[in-house]
Amino acid sequence: QAQLVESGGGLVQAGGSLRLSCTASGRTFSSYAMGWFRQAPGKERERVALISWNGGLTYYEDFAKGRFTISRDRAQNTVYLQMNSLKPEDTAVYYCAAHPTLEVVLDFDYWGQGTQVTVSS
Repeated sequence: QAQLVESGGGLVQAGGSLRLSCTASGRTFSSYAMGWFRQAPGKERERVALISWNGGLTYYEDFAKGRFTISRDRAQNTVYLQMNSLKPEDTAVYYCAAHPTLEVVLDFDYWGQGTQVTVSS
């Protein structure tokens, strides 16, 4: 059974950094696009960043540009999200997801269980 497991969330002060990891098991996602999404309390889920199957293409939402970096290690079946200059409004549950193609959509095929990121002011 395919599984995506996120890690690396936690509590950080504003201006700090976190690196989220997402490791796949049960199958390989090396040919899949991967993405990071987030959902804050009382808000809808939103995209954060996407990366193509080979890492050659990336997409960032405006709020993530210049602060967040998505990357992947296909050999390790892992995708990362480096988050710098964190703000309290970045507080959310962050989800990793996989999709057969790189599309700027919300309905990815496979999802992890999420990891909490809390940024204190």
